Amino acid sequence: MEAQVNKLCDENFFHDIARRFCHSYDGDGRGVSLDDQAGIPQHEAVITALEMMLELLFPGYSGRHDFSRSSRFFSIGSLLDKLSCILLEQIQRSCAFCCETQACTGDCAISCFQMAQNSTHKLIDMLPELREVLLLDVQAALDGDPATSSPDEVIIAYPGFKAICIHRIANVLYNEKIPLIPRIMSEYAHTITGIDINPGASIGKSFFIDHGTGVVIGETAVIGDNVKIYQGVTLGALSFPKDSSGKLIKGHKRHPNIEDNVTIYAGATILGDVTIGHHSIIGGNVWLTESLEPYSKVTFAAPKVSIVVRKQK
Repeated sequence: MEAQVNKLCDENFFHDIARRFCHSYDGDGRGVSLDDQAGIPQHEAVITALEMMLELLFPGYSGRHDFSRSSRFFSIGSLLDKLSCILLEQIQRSCAFCCETQACTGDCAISCFQMAQNSTHKLIDMLPELREVLLLDVQAALDGDPATSSPDEVIIAYPGFKAICIHRIANVLYNEKIPLIPRIMSEYAHTITGIDINPGASIGKSFFIDHGTGVVIGETAVIGDNVKIYQGVTLGALSFPKDSSGKLIKGHKRHPNIEDNVTIYAGATILGDVTIGHHSIIGGNVWLTESLEPYSKVTFAAPKVSIVVRKQK
């Protein structure tokens, strides 16, 4: 024990550990120079910006800001000012990260800054519009869940609503082709809700996820209006094609299309670039890899259950 303590006090021991780390950093194949930290977005700052946007969308629910009628205009202005600064810096970092990994040529600093400015402006400008869309999601929860009659309960407590809030924000940045930040946001939602929605998924109006735990929605999934899904639903890919060198081919459509007014019950799995026609119902635990016509209903036949009453001793 004493020898171990003495070793921890040995300066050469720490020098050796530091040298081994540096060797690992240089050889990890990431292709990113750590000499310039400007290209690495900061996770904590991204989440701070996300929480600010959630507060702007539904003021007062976090309790961190004063949104009384007399002060809300100034509270909103203050939040927007702070939000724009954080977003601008983090998006610029992400763009610089992308430039460095892809070995971009030209004046990257100027182009990254301009892209960050444009994307920050677009996202903040869209927040009032996103709020209107999210209010339709709130109403969808009220219409689809008899366990609640309060929009406040949906906004404060429903994990499905939290996940779709974050997704609608992340999707704006995804469509602006901002690297990393949309995925940081979606994985934050995944961590706190158990719902995994890739930021690339396209989701229509009045979307409701009931319960939500274990829901997975893939990057190229397209979901129409008035769709309701339950816990454990997967909208995933059937296969992952590879090129001649064995690497995954990316960028192609590989996830389902769910048309308007579809209900998908718990545990259902729909895989591949298939289309589920409007007004269809997918029963619990169904496995689908083919398209369905509108107004389809898919269920498993009820399993035969054996019930035996044991005699009491």
